[in-house]
Amino acid sequence: MKIDPLLRALADPTRLRIMRLLSAMELAVGELAQVLAQSQPRVSRHVRILCDAGLAERRKEGSWVFLRSAIAEPRGPSSSPSLGSAAAGLLAAAERDDAGFAARCGEDRRHLAAIRASRETSAEAYFARHAEEWDTLRSLHSPDGPVEAALARALGEGDLGSLLDIGTGTGRMAELFAPRSRHITGLDKSPEMLRIARARLQNIPAEQVSLVQGEFGALPFADASFDTVLFHQVLHYALEPEVALAEAARVARPGGRIAVVDFAAHDREELRERHAHARLGFSDEQMLALLADAGLAPEPAIALPGTPLTVKIWTARQDTRRGPDEMTKTEKTAGR
Repeated sequence: MKIDPLLRALADPTRLRIMRLLSAMELAVGELAQVLAQSQPRVSRHVRILCDAGLAERRKEGSWVFLRSAIAEPRGPSSSPSLGSAAAGLLAAAERDDAGFAARCGEDRRHLAAIRASRETSAEAYFARHAEEWDTLRSLHSPDGPVEAALARALGEGDLGSLLDIGTGTGRMAELFAPRSRHITGLDKSPEMLRIARARLQNIPAEQVSLVQGEFGALPFADASFDTVLFHQVLHYALEPEVALAEAARVARPGGRIAVVDFAAHDREELRERHAHARLGFSDEQMLALLADAGLAPEPAIALPGTPLTVKIWTARQDTRRGPDEMTKTEKTAGR
């Protein structure tokens, strides 16, 4: 980050307002235009200047473009100062000390509250459209509460660090584990599901959560990026679960934990047609082999019987003994 473009980017009242809005939550360009009561092309020009200066970041999600702040105030005395954190601190101080700017930001946040309410209404409408089929599926297995409690116990009592929730769906797992995580990344293939998750997670600090569109068979993350990787009721959609688990192992840090919550092997064929399940659950033998082939060290599984489906929780650790030049069986087969 360079000082000249940073100062030029901040030398505009609209861009100052945009940065204060982005400090609260990630927003689509169209949503920013709505809050600011400006045309979308004009807002896009301001956004380009902020991104070029390194103050904001763009992210495409289907046909939508989302913006998030690329700067944050320093956390604690041990944080190393930077131009970005200094700029974030200056903007926060400006809202505290400049009454006119504070009033303008307050008005923007009132408009932002309307956007949040609209998101929640859209989420409720989506749930209403799919409530019957989800209720039918839930009736076949253990209630969500005991499963979530068992998963929390399986992950231990400590800090989960940087957590990747693969197939985040409605964002429930991200919401559940946010208090125990330094940062949560929710990944989903569906832009609609990501919008549902965004509505659910909008009260979590913007710098603590990222929502990313992507495939679990080709995760858009660098090696060794996460301390915890979670598949919650998603691996049964994978035509090649071995590839998804190999990707999870790749992005897990040494000693990191992978957790899979899914169904034990069953014979409910109707789930293939009605709910697009590619796999009718997993046996312990299958799952342990998949985890081992991905270079992971499995831990004891947990079973939560239901009628007729049993939910299983399998956990494993990234094998710290694996050398950097070793490949898993899955990677060798794929020619990686």
